[in-house]
Amino acid sequence: MIVPYYRSTSRDFTLLNGDCFELLPQFNFKFDMIFADPPYFLSNDGISVQSGKVVSVNKGEWDRGGTPEQINNFNRRWISLCRDKLKENGTIWISGTYHNIFSVANSLMELGFKILNVITWAKTNPPPNISCRYFTYSTEFIIWARKLAKKPHLFNYKLMKHLNDDKQMTDVWRLPSIAPWEKSCGKHPTQKPLALLVRIILASTDKNSWILDPFSGSSTTGIAANLVGRRYLGIEKETKFAEMSKRRREEINNFKIYDNYRSKIKDVAKSEILESSCLVCEDDIVSDLPF
Repeated sequence: MIVPYYRSTSRDFTLLNGDCFELLPQFNFKFDMIFADPPYFLSNDGISVQSGKVVSVNKGEWDRGGTPEQINNFNRRWISLCRDKLKENGTIWISGTYHNIFSVANSLMELGFKILNVITWAKTNPPPNISCRYFTYSTEFIIWARKLAKKPHLFNYKLMKHLNDDKQMTDVWRLPSIAPWEKSCGKHPTQKPLALLVRIILASTDKNSWILDPFSGSSTTGIAANLVGRRYLGIEKETKFAEMSKRRREEINNFKIYDNYRSKIKDVAKSEILESSCLVCEDDIVSDLPF
């Protein structure tokens, strides 16, 4: 039987500590949306710049690349497991760079998904290229796909247009990398900014929707989900990052911090439908998870 590593008192945030390849087959539950930030396979002993300091690009053994065949098999396997956890009208978002995104796209199409968009996240504050032998790397890609080619998906088009000054939102999103206030409980080496996850969640889910993240890291997906009234299940293999996730979720039990975080995220601040939303109260929700 699965025992959660952590669950919020309001039961809107559940975290499992373990390998998603082992845990996903152990329960039968369908989610409205999945966000996945899988290994990019960037750890090649190179160097980069972070906060003005030269640092190693190595993230951990989990980010070490293999052969193209090994990478393709890895992506196809976890995407297949996640497909079984999506509702018929559900969608999946997967982030990456050129190191893994083409493999991800091929796996999605082979497994019957319909790719809806490839979002280009243009970072407004990218680190400099210290080798001076390439253009500065300033983008990541996020594939958005639905489970079934002919089953309509949820897209909050009017809200996205409203957030974009009443103009159609394009597939290029200009958003900064994580800010210092997002590192209050520590920093994951591949941590995504809350603003990015909030936009993804607002675009493709309704309030109280269930969201899965099979590579949850420091659970930015879960924090973003709870900030806008959605429910979350994360799976994280590394205990130290599961503990960081727990601290981050408990931090926003403080309503001053919760309101401060919401005020810092442009899409939340501009969204009229969320002006009166708050953390989901225990009396308002019963967890449907089988554990």
